[in-house]
Amino acid sequence: MNDTPERKIPPMCQHQPPCPSADSADRESARLVAHHPEQGWSLLCNGVVLFEDTGELLPDGRIIDPHRPLDPSRVMTAA
Repeated sequence: MNDTPERKIPPMCQHQPPCPSADSADRESARLVAHHPEQGWSLLCNGVVLFEDTGELLPDGRIIDPHRPLDPSRVMTAA
């Protein structure tokens, strides 16, 4: 039995080189499979659902909170 973790290629990712996995730090660079801007989400080749607020839903059900940079006009500074 082999205990070495292998990179699993999602069934949607059939191109070469394969897209980054959903566990990779660069998962958002995977190819777009479906895009629904009217609903605010997109599906990537690695199974990640990206939302327009930059939140993510990973294939295993984990949620990544939105990480969009703050609008500079909304940042309050001390006087």
